Amino acid sequence: MRKKTESALPVVVIGAGMAGARLAARVPGATVVGEERHAPYNRVLLADVLAGRYAPDVIALPATEVRRGVRAVRIDRADRLVHCDDGSVLHYGRLVLATGSNPVLPPLRGLGDTLPDGVHPFRTLDDALALRTAVRPGVRAVVIGGGLLGVSAARALAECGAQVVLAQQGEHLMERQLDPEAAALLRVHLEALGVEVHTECRVRGLRCTTATTTESVRAVELADGYELAADLTVLACGVRPRTGLALAAGLDVRKGIVVDDELRTSDPYIHALGDCAEHRSTLYGLAGPALEQADVLAEVLAGRPARYEGTRALTRLTLRSPDPLRALDLAAFGEARPLPGDDVVRLADATRGAYRTVVVREGRLAGGVLLGDLGAVSGLARTWQDDEPLPPAMSLLHLLTDDGGH
Repeated sequence: MRKKTESALPVVVIGAGMAGARLAARVPGATVVGEERHAPYNRVLLADVLAGRYAPDVIALPATEVRRGVRAVRIDRADRLVHCDDGSVLHYGRLVLATGSNPVLPPLRGLGDTLPDGVHPFRTLDDALALRTAVRPGVRAVVIGGGLLGVSAARALAECGAQVVLAQQGEHLMERQLDPEAAALLRVHLEALGVEVHTECRVRGLRCTTATTTESVRAVELADGYELAADLTVLACGVRPRTGLALAAGLDVRKGIVVDDELRTSDPYIHALGDCAEHRSTLYGLAGPALEQADVLAEVLAGRPARYEGTRALTRLTLRSPDPLRALDLAAFGEARPLPGDDVVRLADATRGAYRTVVVREGRLAGGVLLGDLGAVSGLARTWQDDEPLPPAMSLLHLLTDDGGH
């Protein structure tokens, strides 16, 4: 009997998020283990589920065979086995860790291992559905965290009729992506929808009441002693890569599971991708890089030459609304904060509700932010992703025209 080649041995994927599902769709016969009871779904659209625009089945990804509700608990690298919490044991030729990330639970007074009633993370479809069930017109909701996820959650809750307060510890909203001017416009947009925004606002704890054995949130305490009344509190304080399985298996883990350009870990038979993977000292935490990694790894597992050299990630956010005039589109890429010696061009059009800025460093496009009208985003993103010197004749202002300079 002919011995199986390495590429013919079974592929097991731990994690049925966007990265794991994308990979499984491109690797025939892969076995996927997923903790969630739902079919794989598009996590980018969770705010639309919370707002009631989409039902859960609408955001489902193309059908992938998944062992749902099953958690991998141990990796036996010597015998190449994955042990699961349902008692099953899976043999692998190649193992892929697509374990994603967990929401960060901040060290707040009153927040223990068990979340009080009314306190919700916002990371999974179950989180979105639980919030959708709890929210109703007039309910008082406090969102802790003014990043991409917090802004999306606040906007969706306001659309459901909640009285929303958004508490951001940093100087402005979406600090990782936006410059202060764009963040100020985003704040104006949220406040026009009834969201009360507090920046440079540090949350100290939660005040809860106890009925029988159940704690329920009643207020969010700020560091200055002020309290924000809250029937619902949403924790949108960032995410942390899920690396527990990899650590227990003795793999190289720093901020995330360390991988090379073939998405291979320190074990040649184990790969990692998506939110849990650290490539060239970078954790992306975005859907675009995760999907690109899955495409590269599918080629590697098929025995074809392929390398992942990193992603120049573009962040896009669409704050939808039943009223088109209240919708807001936003895109950010690269480094939008200029350094000494950089050239900066900003274009603001109050009539069209548009704001655009680009940063040029040593003759190359370093980054930019567009808010409102995104007509120029494709051309700008191509110019940035190509990382080629800008033609001398190309004016900075021309980069901000609707055709992106093409």
